[in-house]
Amino acid sequence: MAALRATPGWAQVCAARDDVDDEVAEAILQAAGALTDAVLAPLNPVADREGCRIKAGRVRVPEAYHAAFRAVAEGGWMGLDLPEALGGSGLPITLHAAAGQIFDTGCPALNMATGASRAAAVLLAERAPEALAALWVPDLIAGKRSATICISEPGAGSDVGRITTKAVQGGDGLWRVSGQKIWISFGDHDLTPVIGHCLLARTGEGAGTRGLSLFLVPSVREDGADNGVTALRLEEKMGLHGSPTCAMEFAGSEAVLLGEAGRGLVQLFTMIELMRLQTGCQGLGAASRACDIAESYAEERLQGGAPDAPPVPIAVHADVRRQLGAMRGATEVLRVAVLEIACAMDKARIGGGDEAALVGYLLPLIKAFGAEIGFNVVNAGIQVLGGAGYTADWPLEQSLRDTRVLAIYEGTTGMQGIDFLERQLIRNRAGFDAFLARAEGPVIARFAALAETLLGCTDSEKRLAAADDWLRAGWLALTCWLAPRVAGYDRTAHDHAMAQLAERFAVHEAAVRAALA
Repeated sequence: MAALRATPGWAQVCAARDDVDDEVAEAILQAAGALTDAVLAPLNPVADREGCRIKAGRVRVPEAYHAAFRAVAEGGWMGLDLPEALGGSGLPITLHAAAGQIFDTGCPALNMATGASRAAAVLLAERAPEALAALWVPDLIAGKRSATICISEPGAGSDVGRITTKAVQGGDGLWRVSGQKIWISFGDHDLTPVIGHCLLARTGEGAGTRGLSLFLVPSVREDGADNGVTALRLEEKMGLHGSPTCAMEFAGSEAVLLGEAGRGLVQLFTMIELMRLQTGCQGLGAASRACDIAESYAEERLQGGAPDAPPVPIAVHADVRRQLGAMRGATEVLRVAVLEIACAMDKARIGGGDEAALVGYLLPLIKAFGAEIGFNVVNAGIQVLGGAGYTADWPLEQSLRDTRVLAIYEGTTGMQGIDFLERQLIRNRAGFDAFLARAEGPVIARFAALAETLLGCTDSEKRLAAADDWLRAGWLALTCWLAPRVAGYDRTAHDHAMAQLAERFAVHEAAVRAALA
């Protein structure tokens, strides 16, 4: 709650509503913690050990998933911020994000299913015909149906414009989809009888993404008949063994067009953005858990000290304190960043101002550094535990495998860098200007000057070579703005911390200028 109270946008969200305050938030977060401790956390090693399998043509998840999935659904967690008219609770997305990262300290693999269904429910509430939304959204919230996002194909990963899956409208007016999709999380499973695939398919002759439309493709028809949707195989993965990653075949599968034909990718971004925020929450959950485990271990593990005295906790050793401090510092900055973007999303829903532009600007940072900080903090936690951390006796070994994919799915870090540069600065700098209107300081001023240098470069190849360093400079600038919100922030050490950030910023600043030379 301390980080939430330190976020100025939270007070503004509460002021705009009469059903939300700190007391409500505290109750929700306590309930999320209780569900995590009682249900999700004990499930995590089971999910990793048992994994998923195909049996009799269907994907089977770990048996314990069924009760856990029901507990999440019956608790109203998948519809926390969905409209009450469609079965949700109508609460701020900020509370969803704050609770979501708690769940991700428990069982991130299962949350891949609940997160996709919740994001699809938001998409359908916005884009589906009214009757379809009324049918699907309440059932998604209640866990009676589930959903996926279907974009990637064997020849079209990050290059979405090369999608070849086709949708054809027949004389009966029905759309039918044919093609293959890969890397589909929970593409098939036995948690729900019906799975809705939010799928991009080509409907026009336009090149690239212009000919793509968005469809809802149910795994079975409403009358229960087969709809030509098949899981061809499960990928054997490094981690997230409890999340079945499927290669899918669609063979003339009946589908419903969502929104406007030819604008599928633009419309699907409603779901993509929510799942990128979820990735940030996943990284935050993993990092938070790693900090807790490493700090506890360091207090209990006895090593070193004076030879003629009892051994001391390793937490007293300077280098261990350094490692723990770096882990916790990175984690807490990520926490306030996630809450900042979530509050901006809520304020954008209320309307007015530049909040929507700020969300677009912050999202690639949250996705990229949620992934990176999550993995790096878990890795650092293993180092604190030493040999114990490398074994399956401690949960960080699994967490390291589970978090590696965060920098890959929902748009690689490289794609986030391109987005942050080209879409959020070169094409439209409204979000960048919204950030500058809120942040100040020497590093922020240098960041603004660096932006002008990039804006003055007309060579797109040189700009793209600078994208990763621009992204990292952006995160450091954001850190300079948000660090004072972290609980226990030492104001007397502020100048020292800012000097360190300035030195790190200078490395990426120089790299950007070198790329443009």
